Amino acid sequence: MGIKDRRTKILLSLYLLSNDSFKDVFYSDSICSIFDLRLNRQTRQTFETLVKAGLIASKEIDQSTTYTLASGGFEELCLTFPCFRFNRISWDSVFRILSYEIPEEKRELRDKLRREVSSWGLGPWHRSFWITPHPIIPSLRRLVSDREEEQYVQAFEATHVFGDSTILIEKVWGIRKLESTYRALFKTWHSILSEQQDKSVKMTRVVTAYVGVLRNDPGLPKKLVGEKWIGFEATALFREIRDILMSL
Repeated sequence: MGIKDRRTKILLSLYLLSNDSFKDVFYSDSICSIFDLRLNRQTRQTFETLVKAGLIASKEIDQSTTYTLASGGFEELCLTFPCFRFNRISWDSVFRILSYEIPEEKRELRDKLRREVSSWGLGPWHRSFWITPHPIIPSLRRLVSDREEEQYVQAFEATHVFGDSTILIEKVWGIRKLESTYRALFKTWHSILSEQQDKSVKMTRVVTAYVGVLRNDPGLPKKLVGEKWIGFEATALFREIRDILMSL
């Protein structure tokens, strides 16, 4: 699936299997296989850690344990996959701007910070200026607090007052390229569904292809990309495919 972190796999699987309603999920062998999980000691410990942290909830049903994504787990997931956030909440029309001027002799520090925030839906506006519609300020504060890079970081919140937002969106996030990536994903899905394979195998391939695209989607709200943005179409199509392939 292209994701190494077990914690992220669990949060992602709970969301993809339950839409925005956060329904209970039982981790059968088939589901574990689809999301590249093994119910070994480490995985069970990760489930327990997530439950204790309030990021997911567990429930015993007929001597089986089911898990449900909690709001805190959803927020953590959105730091890796921001494309999910505005499926559940409305955008407040506020942009967050991150600026950092880290000296060249501290390049490793600068590169580390960039890697840590790279999945937060941020796009490069100008050199050392990054912008996002996502409410990342609390996460940013927690990230740099009491760390060396804190002294080099500035953050702002602002509304768009003047200018062509379409030009801004293309410049910062490269929406046209992302749209092409989604169209290629649709072709991949069509090819997978056309093959003679077990449903579980097909679902594994569908999820893997989808995750590869989601990781590069900044998750822009409808106010910026419009109601017919192809990413929203992909969400609906994925859920249709999932329901078909995971039906009894």
